[in-house]
Amino acid sequence: MNFLIADTFQAALAKLSNEEQKAVKVTVFDLQQDPSSPGFKFHRVDKSKDPNFWSVWVNRDIRLIVHKTQSSFLIAYVDHHDDAYKWAERRRIDTHPCTGAAQIVEVRERVEEITIPTYVQPEKPQVAHAAEAPARFYPPLFLKLST
Repeated sequence: MNFLIADTFQAALAKLSNEEQKAVKVTVFDLQQDPSSPGFKFHRVDKSKDPNFWSVWVNRDIRLIVHKTQSSFLIAYVDHHDDAYKWAERRRIDTHPCTGAAQIVEVRERVEEITIPTYVQPEKPQVAHAAEAPARFYPPLFLKLST
């Protein structure tokens, strides 16, 4: 199995405090020795665009993001819990179309609000109903009949 470390991991590791960096380095070293050890707490990143992203517990707050397949084990990223999961949810590993090299691709989703047009119905000519029609009064015709 190939054990790989991505540039994104090294850049993220540099942003952590010294104590956090020490804990991460110990965990990465232990993973390199035996990634199948039962002491590691692996958790699949469910919302990730790539089904091979896993989270590894470093301490109560720090999570290591790894990309694990049958033939390779890539240390991809490290950060505090929520930020590490957000990073993994927006990325996937693809093969570069020209060089064939593996690359980490950020998937950005754009949400647009679509306005649904409302169609105006033409007004119908107003027809006065019998109840609404003005009353027409004709003078009553009274005939006086003689008897």
